[in-house]
Amino acid sequence: MTAMAHESLTQADVLLEGFLALDTPEGFRAELVEGEIVVTPPPDGDHEDYIGLIVEQVYLRSRTKMQFSGNKGLKLKSGGGCPKDYVIPDGTFAPKALRLYRGAESWMPCDGVTMVLEVTSTKPKADREVKRRCYARGGIPLYLLVDREASMVTLFSEPEKDDYRQRTKRSFGDPLALPEPLSFDLDTTDFL
Repeated sequence: MTAMAHESLTQADVLLEGFLALDTPEGFRAELVEGEIVVTPPPDGDHEDYIGLIVEQVYLRSRTKMQFSGNKGLKLKSGGGCPKDYVIPDGTFAPKALRLYRGAESWMPCDGVTMVLEVTSTKPKADREVKRRCYARGGIPLYLLVDREASMVTLFSEPEKDDYRQRTKRSFGDPLALPEPLSFDLDTTDFL
């Protein structure tokens, strides 16, 4: 976004322009979340193992064939006077029939995304609260949170404004029912 000589930039415009111009070290992720630029280091092996366990089950057990991306940048509606939120979930799932990722820009709208996945890491509060609000504002139907510190998995559903109306929590080891279009019980036995 470049301003013409007669246009004035807002603070949000400057923040967004600076964010989009960032050059992060290889493996690091930069996100713009509720008006704050957040840079995170590459994840550890346990983090990636949880993601792999979930992706495998979605591919093998989901009623609807799904596509997965672990690097898809999403543009979401923002709250307050902040620019849009630019987030990279640990996992993004969409029905395969939509071919949502094909031809998509680096930062795409979240229309058609069925579920996003986050596994807590360096900033667990951001995954539990801030990102939850972002995904709800974006209207993403399902948000699956693997909370390693609490040994819990939580499914947030029914987004409304800045939050989800429904929360279903299970301890690691207990199954978690995933609704349509996935329609299967997520086995968390291997999360222990």
